[in-house]
Amino acid sequence: MSGSSITPQTSSLRSAFEFLTGQLRQIGLFIALIVIVIFFQITTGGITLAPINVSNLIIQNSYILILAIGMVMVIIAGHIDLSVGSVVAFIGAAAGVLITKMGVPWPVAVVLCLVLGALIGAWQGFWVAYFKIPAFIVTLAGMLTFRGLTEITLQNTAISPFPDGFRAIGAGFLPDLGGGQTVVEPLTIILAVLVVLGMIGFGIRGRMTRRKFAVEDEPLWWFIAKLAFTSLLIALVAYLLASYNGTPIALVILGVLTVVYSAIMARSVWGRHIYAIGGNPLAASLSGVKTPRVTFTLFINMGVLSALAGLVFTSQLNLASPRNGDGFELDAIAAVFIGGAAVTGGIGKITGAIIGGLIIGILNNGMSILGVGTEYQALIKGLVLLAAVAFDVFNKRRSGR
Repeated sequence: MSGSSITPQTSSLRSAFEFLTGQLRQIGLFIALIVIVIFFQITTGGITLAPINVSNLIIQNSYILILAIGMVMVIIAGHIDLSVGSVVAFIGAAAGVLITKMGVPWPVAVVLCLVLGALIGAWQGFWVAYFKIPAFIVTLAGMLTFRGLTEITLQNTAISPFPDGFRAIGAGFLPDLGGGQTVVEPLTIILAVLVVLGMIGFGIRGRMTRRKFAVEDEPLWWFIAKLAFTSLLIALVAYLLASYNGTPIALVILGVLTVVYSAIMARSVWGRHIYAIGGNPLAASLSGVKTPRVTFTLFINMGVLSALAGLVFTSQLNLASPRNGDGFELDAIAAVFIGGAAVTGGIGKITGAIIGGLIIGILNNGMSILGVGTEYQALIKGLVLLAAVAFDVFNKRRSGR
């Protein structure tokens, strides 16, 4: 009798455990982020979560996160782009020449640089999509080509300074509605409240739609827990930012990109085709997916995002240099794989890439504060990347069983 009375509870606990096991990839990512933050918060004596450090952390990693958004889409489709660091440098060089040498107004120069990024992406995408040359080879050639073009454009010299309006793209903040007289900056708090309300509203609406069509497979307790955790995280970051200078413009750009591309990958035909190509290119082609066109547009998109990252980085640094962008492709790729994307393609999320990028950024920031040498920083990041990929392989094997 006692056995029958505990059967429903046991069954419920078992179902919850099985669901959590299925969400192991996402849960592990958030746990890793929290553990790393807590570790550095303790070891740095509270500097990690100091308002000024949180603000600097977001600004200094914004361009890598922008690259990670484009890179995760490329990797989901089963490709890779090794040229993004060189494109960042080339776009910065082009912006420097246009603005400081030719006197082009900086808003016009920004538009021209984004168009140039699209042309770069189209050039590389053409060879990958229509000539079937592996993306690894095409973008490796692009890495060398655009690094060379950067040096030619700048004639091996650096260009600086840039106008204040341009510099605000990467290093500026939204206006302080409190005029500097309030304890926390009001606009940041208002934006955070609107973001949380919007997230909750869209979440509830999506859940109701899924329930209507009987495709909801997420327990209510998990749905509530996710919303609560994300809301608290947004509130914490907003409070820390509002305690310093407010909302960085780079964060606004990053936030808009995250929302837009998350929606594209989850709901648009183009996004579904990207997942299909990465999962099984032959099956996708046989089912009617125009694989070459999707691949072509995918690289155009990567070119535009690389150009945007180049503008953000150049404006933040206030310098166009031949050495800009060194190693950016490695950080972006590492962010994507740490964020849960599959090495073989077909799996990955925009938010996962963002969290992976934050993990890389917090590691860099925390180790720099602690005075860890660059050689040990590279060693640790390499081990973290290896652990993330090993975890992905383990997850696949467990799911297969």
